[in-house]
Amino acid sequence: MSAPRFGATPSIASRNIILIVVGVVFIVPILAMIQFTLRIGQPTDKGGQQYGVQHYLDLFNPANESTYDPLFQGVQNSLVIALFTVLIILVLLLPTMILIELKFPQFRKLLEFVCLIPITIPTVVLVVGFIPAYQVVAQIFGSTPYTLAFAIGIICLPYAFRPIASNLAAVEVTTLSEAARSLGASWFEVMWRVILPNLRRGILSAILLTVAVVLGEYTIASFLSQTTFQTALLLIQQTDPYAGVIFAVFALIFVFILLVLIGRVGTFRGGRVSRRKRVTP
Repeated sequence: MSAPRFGATPSIASRNIILIVVGVVFIVPILAMIQFTLRIGQPTDKGGQQYGVQHYLDLFNPANESTYDPLFQGVQNSLVIALFTVLIILVLLLPTMILIELKFPQFRKLLEFVCLIPITIPTVVLVVGFIPAYQVVAQIFGSTPYTLAFAIGIICLPYAFRPIASNLAAVEVTTLSEAARSLGASWFEVMWRVILPNLRRGILSAILLTVAVVLGEYTIASFLSQTTFQTALLLIQQTDPYAGVIFAVFALIFVFILLVLIGRVGTFRGGRVSRRKRVTP
């Protein structure tokens, strides 16, 4: 006997209306930003506002290289920091969570407490504590923007931990691993062919949130005097507001494309398996 359900199930029309309203709320500011970047000069009484792609062409004009080079450098640094931060999450956090789930479940609450601490402490307070540690890191690895990945990785812990933990709670990892081991699979095969495929959605969500946090991080880079996307964007907006809005639009489009790709990768295997089941007699 199924459990009783309370409340009315939304109809297809209601869901479509909600999606349309949410879509309008998101797309109207983006369209306003794009319209602002296409403006050329000031509006006139006779001809009105003129539009064109001149501001976009100015970004890639060799004559303006010295003006926009810090912004491009900041974008490059942020992408590299995002790559290093994702590697830290995948190499340190993910194996630790799987190991605790399989062998040491009594430490699950302790790990959750440690991973959620950074979200309860203001970023400014964390940066004050990072400065002495960052001086030691700079002596070992050099004072480069890429070393910010060690600090930003701590900031990203809560956002990466939660989707992986939710996925682990929904999958019987212990049962699956014991079944695979009883069939003769090695621990590497259990990890690569059994556990990780079942954690795909949680891992991809953690990667997406980590990249989004890195691209939006400003406080740590500003206090540690490093050039990233946000610090360079703030500087360039003081001289060319059009360039700042253009790169903000690019960042939104990049995150949207990344979200779509991750969603497609996460559902590709499941869709292929379901089609195979339908075809198989």
